[in-house]
Amino acid sequence: MTVGDRMRPGRWPYHLALLGTAAALILALFWRDVTHLVEIWWTSTTYGHCLFIGPVVGWLVWQRRPELSKLTPAAWWPGLILVAAGGFLWLLGESATVALVRQMGLVATLEGLVVTLLGPMVARGLLFPLVYAWFLVPFGAELEKPLQQITVAIVMPLLDWSGIPASADGVLIHAGRYWFEVAEACSGSKFVLAMIAFAALVANLCFRSPWRRAIFMIVSVIVPILANGVRAWGTIFAADLTSIEVAGGVDHIIFGWVFFALVMAAVLAIGWQFFDRSPDDPAFDPAKLSATPGHRIDPLLAAVLALAITAVFPSWSGYAGSRAALLPAQMALPDVPGWTPAQQRSNWAPHYPGADATMLRTYTDGQGHQVDLAVAVFSRQREGGKLGAFGTGVLQEDDRWIRVADLGPIAGGGAMRMITTGPLGQSMQRDVATWYRIGDSLTPNMRQVKIETMKARLLGQRQMAVAVHVSSEGDDPQAIETFVRALGPIDRFADRLTGQR
Repeated sequence: MTVGDRMRPGRWPYHLALLGTAAALILALFWRDVTHLVEIWWTSTTYGHCLFIGPVVGWLVWQRRPELSKLTPAAWWPGLILVAAGGFLWLLGESATVALVRQMGLVATLEGLVVTLLGPMVARGLLFPLVYAWFLVPFGAELEKPLQQITVAIVMPLLDWSGIPASADGVLIHAGRYWFEVAEACSGSKFVLAMIAFAALVANLCFRSPWRRAIFMIVSVIVPILANGVRAWGTIFAADLTSIEVAGGVDHIIFGWVFFALVMAAVLAIGWQFFDRSPDDPAFDPAKLSATPGHRIDPLLAAVLALAITAVFPSWSGYAGSRAALLPAQMALPDVPGWTPAQQRSNWAPHYPGADATMLRTYTDGQGHQVDLAVAVFSRQREGGKLGAFGTGVLQEDDRWIRVADLGPIAGGGAMRMITTGPLGQSMQRDVATWYRIGDSLTPNMRQVKIETMKARLLGQRQMAVAVHVSSEGDDPQAIETFVRALGPIDRFADRLTGQR
């Protein structure tokens, strides 16, 4: 057999060569997203397990090679619809400045390329590796808040049982001599996400019954959540017996090196006796996938079309997303009737490192009520300069202020309460109401911000973005209400400040 015979359409080397080349070009086209993904895997303790997903997917494909060798790859033009869907998903994420959606779109595009160049029968044989590859996307940050609440709910009865007097205020626990924060890192989310990825692999390799797989997955989620609650209680208990410094050091060592391994072993021990499949069993029956698919297309043409379709979406994004609003040369927060400038009582300011302009001014009404007005302005939102980015907004990463509760709306703004410790150890409280002006829309909801940003980017509309925060110290939401009435409608205020009206 000549080299030309081995490389003709319908042969594995030819299709794999086209797949590898096209995939490399797509990864190069989206190199910023690829770099961001790798950076997250490498630097984030929550998503460190993603570093192992690629090798595991490769091993799963290698494990299937005896069955795959009995199939004939065939380029399939309907797969181009999946490529286009992945590209459009990326465009939605890029337009809304949501990295998670962009990364999902990138994975979907690559998997659509696999279906296009290898065909639906081969893709069915690769179904689990293709599904498992979605663990490359660092999802699950939204689990942190509910897991924090669950951890507090587990810890408090255990502290009562162990005889340690304790009270909880949101994610803050006052137990014995110390205050403890059940922070995002203590929520157990990184442990739960890693366990879900591990359990999905075990469920596929070691179970045949869908019911057993489902039960194993449920157990694999519940056990680490409960175990994390016990770990948090153990840290507080150890601090009460020794000191918070000793307990913190022991907690990091146990959680980092021992705890995960013990819980993983416990989950495996629970499921071991119910395994009904050997990991070496054939992954699929190639005889059931040997039919020749319809809607075939020349493989080289399919690869070229897939690349052309993919390139459309970043091209449009680059064109529509480059339109920035023209800001005034000078912007200043206004005088407000009935309120006079004052000195800020405690040091606080929202964190918007990528904003085109940030302003903060303190006001008092002469009756003991004081508020801080803070504004961040973006001529357009982009990666590295946007509303809602991690560690930006009212609270920044490793902030001395801690969110303790979400409040009801104040003057129509989304409100939260946070506290910090002063220089003399006293607790200080601050309520913050927030509004976002996106184009012609005003909303307190970050999800709506993403939607409005996406619409403006997709349609090439005005992309001005303004964040407005009004805060008061102590339990004084009425001060915020009174100030906002004097300031006037937030949308008109934002437009006057940025010269849009």
